Amino acid sequence: MSNKVKILIGPAYPLRGGIADFNQALATAYNLQNKQNKIFTFSLQYPKFLFPGKTQLSQGEKPKDLNIELGINSINPFSWFKIARKISKENPESIIIHYWMPFMAPCLGVIARRVKRKTKAQVVGLIHNVIPHEKFPLGNLLTKFFVKSCDSFIAMSKSVLGDLDQFTNNNNKKFSPHPIYNTFGEKVDKQQAIKYLKLSSDFKYILFFGIIRRYKGLDLLLEALANDNLKSKKIKLIVAGEFYEDRTYYDQIINKFNLKDHVIFTNAFVPTDEVKYYFSASDIIVQTYKHATQSGVTQIAYHFERPMLVTNVGGLSEIVPHEKVGYVTETNPQSIAQSLIAFFDQNKESEFAANTAKEKEKFSWDKFIEAIESL
Repeated sequence: MSNKVKILIGPAYPLRGGIADFNQALATAYNLQNKQNKIFTFSLQYPKFLFPGKTQLSQGEKPKDLNIELGINSINPFSWFKIARKISKENPESIIIHYWMPFMAPCLGVIARRVKRKTKAQVVGLIHNVIPHEKFPLGNLLTKFFVKSCDSFIAMSKSVLGDLDQFTNNNNKKFSPHPIYNTFGEKVDKQQAIKYLKLSSDFKYILFFGIIRRYKGLDLLLEALANDNLKSKKIKLIVAGEFYEDRTYYDQIINKFNLKDHVIFTNAFVPTDEVKYYFSASDIIVQTYKHATQSGVTQIAYHFERPMLVTNVGGLSEIVPHEKVGYVTETNPQSIAQSLIAFFDQNKESEFAANTAKEKEKFSWDKFIEAIESL
């Protein structure tokens, strides 16, 4: 077995977010296999005009036992050259680069190309999205530039793997499902979680978790919640995440259907150490996305062994077996409402929760690393 270092390029502490969580979890998994690795992350990830949130920085502590170096400035080419030189000096065995939007293609593509000139490192593109959720100027050209810098690819949904064909003829690619997040602690007793969040134990809770953007379909879920059958039940929706767009659109739906007493907004990014309470307090985790690739939210739900409802888009249905761990619905309020009604009327929580505990065994970090190594 080679002792050469594996380089991971992408978001990591002090940055926050799903890809940062993924990158750190992957590094931790390599550590557990005694494989030397190092993360190179951004000193500047997004300029302010591209970041609609309140902050890009984590409020938590730096992960222990991870080798993380800052230095990539997404808009400063001189930093790309500097980081490429540093990586080349490490003489890595492989470089695993997270890719999720065209804006990042120039800096990531240049770093990969410059390292390949000076080393024999294999460049693996870890593709979260190859086609962005929102349109980006010259998006296809930028993505092609990045893709051509890679020797192989790993995608976490079959739809993304298929999308790669639009940008490359390289068949050295593999699908491996998103592993289970294990960075948020263990599940807690439901009543304890409800008490911690200062919720009422008289209600059952639906959780919509993560950054709120139009493509995630919160509007579909709110309209589903307006169904008279659901509205009459003692059910509340928790929207746990920060708005990355104008909230007015959603408030108008809430006012139109008189849902004010049925919805709880955090309107803030949920800190890592509080995630377990939101998932443990909830009866079902709902992702009513209008389009998607894969999502870390489903893997957090698996970790906490929570039933799920997802829409039949992208790779979501690939990892949520219908009527086994939850429901796969169409992208309309009627289909969503029907499944939620069935869930609560038929008391499916315990059955689905038990099935998630079995199903999640498929999604290990060791299997994901094995897929990377096979490339």
